[in-house]
Amino acid sequence: MQERLQKILSGAGVCSRRAAEQLIASGAVTVNGTRAQVGDRADIDTDVICVNGKRIAGHESYHTIVLYKPAGVVTTMSDEKNRKTVAQLVKNCPVRVLPVGRLDQYSEGMLLMTNDGELLAALTHPRNHVDKTYAVTVRGDKTRIKELARPMVIDGYRIRPAQVQIQASGEDQVHELHITIHEGRNRQIRKMCAQCGFKVLRLCRIAMGPLKLEESLRPGHWRELTAEEIAALRRASGLGKTKQ
Repeated sequence: MQERLQKILSGAGVCSRRAAEQLIASGAVTVNGTRAQVGDRADIDTDVICVNGKRIAGHESYHTIVLYKPAGVVTTMSDEKNRKTVAQLVKNCPVRVLPVGRLDQYSEGMLLMTNDGELLAALTHPRNHVDKTYAVTVRGDKTRIKELARPMVIDGYRIRPAQVQIQASGEDQVHELHITIHEGRNRQIRKMCAQCGFKVLRLCRIAMGPLKLEESLRPGHWRELTAEEIAALRRASGLGKTKQ
């Protein structure tokens, strides 16, 4: 199937669509040996697409990984403030993979990264409501915990009620919670907690859709997802058969 070149380059993990347009305009991209132009279309399965003389791989090269993002690392591929990025943590991945959504700098836990543009778009699209579960340590009035499970408005958007489970509760008003949300608004958990009078002490994503963060995966480390895990993700995000 033919698609715009910038979409193909982005989906293959070469660069963003905007950067792909610049790459094409610079003359660095060829299709079947002919210099490409912005707006050209191609079929990654049948055409030979090269960037700076090196052929980009087709569907057989899709990679989706799970990274345990440590606190203090930003979820970007580059950073103008020279902070440590997730791109640095996955530099040994055989292809360029992009984050599926975001975890803020001070949060940790499960972060999926992929060069499958279709899967990335499906997992992050608001209409698909892929659940995300967080282990959250908060300080505040225990009697207000139930408020976290009620409908509330975040940044003008009425979120669906979260699922909240108390894992542990101490006398010093420190509580261990598991919170499952159905959207993925910017800093949603932190804003929910602030509305209910809680200070977040630690925030760790422990599950996304059907996948759970296993204890053996240490902060800063990553692994490839299995074919079964990718298939489960595709089902959860409304996609069909796993790409090869």
